[in-house]
Amino acid sequence: MKIFTIIASISAALCVALGAFGAHVLEGRIPERYIDTWQKAVQYQMFHTVGLFLVALFATKWPNVTPVGWFMLVGIVLFSGSLYVLSLTQIKILGAITPIGGVSFIIAWLLLAYTAIKHM
Repeated sequence: MKIFTIIASISAALCVALGAFGAHVLEGRIPERYIDTWQKAVQYQMFHTVGLFLVALFATKWPNVTPVGWFMLVGIVLFSGSLYVLSLTQIKILGAITPIGGVSFIIAWLLLAYTAIKHM
């Protein structure tokens, strides 16, 4: 699926830019714990960006793998996105969104396993 290759490519570029922003712009401007939160968001975004590339690759053989990619994308937006906003605003209630993104990641990986088993 071309769409996941495009989304993953943009997400990977964003990971590099957001990681650099956190290290060079935010350092010293926000509390250290929020720098750590920012870096965790970048890390999880990159892990799941690689997952999106895998979905794009597997889609050539497994057409029903598409939901996996959408769950990963939702996870990136909700998990990493909420952590980015939390780091910048320090509004702690935003952390309540993060687990929803985490559940989306878990669903994505379990769906990928199910899809692989189905196509053995």
